[in-house]
Amino acid sequence: MALGLYIIGDEILSGKRQDRHFAKVQELLAARGVQLHWVQYLADDPALLQQAFRASFARGDDALSCGGIGATPDDHTRQSAAAALDLPLRLHPQARALIEQRVAAAGLGDPASAANLQRLHMGMFPQGAEIVPNPYNQIPGFSIRGHYFVPGFPVMAWPMLEWVLDGPLRALHRVGRYLERACIVAGAMESDLTPLMERVEQAHPHVKVFSLPSVDHAEWGRHIELGVKGEPERVESAFAMLRQGLRELAAEVRTETVRRL
Repeated sequence: MALGLYIIGDEILSGKRQDRHFAKVQELLAARGVQLHWVQYLADDPALLQQAFRASFARGDDALSCGGIGATPDDHTRQSAAAALDLPLRLHPQARALIEQRVAAAGLGDPASAANLQRLHMGMFPQGAEIVPNPYNQIPGFSIRGHYFVPGFPVMAWPMLEWVLDGPLRALHRVGRYLERACIVAGAMESDLTPLMERVEQAHPHVKVFSLPSVDHAEWGRHIELGVKGEPERVESAFAMLRQGLRELAAEVRTETVRRL
């Protein structure tokens, strides 16, 4: 099962605001030994959002989504998630109670005023959704079918995402169960190493073989970081095959690296 990240907002794509979610999500996942499989940056465009959500729902992915769940005309995430599942939007009773509590606590006036009734739209979620708690101001996000939708504001989104990762997605935690082993191969060409990579992957289908070329490294100059990653017990035998293949190619191996999560 893959874990993906949606980062939604015209302001990100136009450059009016710099995205901070991607780096933070990587940090949160790394602390839990979780790997991110894909990320998409999307505009506040209903058709585009529906297409993307429909695809990840159909694949059965888990997904985190930041942005676009407000109640202004330029927010389309809630509606698009519902449309992608062919579900109606419904005012979630717990979301309604939390929003009304927030209105009262903030002294925002008559609960029946037009502005406060508009605020209730932030609790309109796809039918059957559950809430994602928001410790900052209690206005919740929502989850449905393994997708977790939070606001775009980092001060709200990040603690909400931590709640998701340590609650509903806790089963994904794999601290100590991921290993990456690699060699620094000096002066190599990827085309020369590709047949070896293919042989290793064919012989060890449960690990991932990778190459990361560099042309101007301060210490190693032009080189390729060549390695394997996956479950520790599977990585060792795959890496041994990789090292043997490099010896047969008379490749110049400068050093080895190990990364554990």
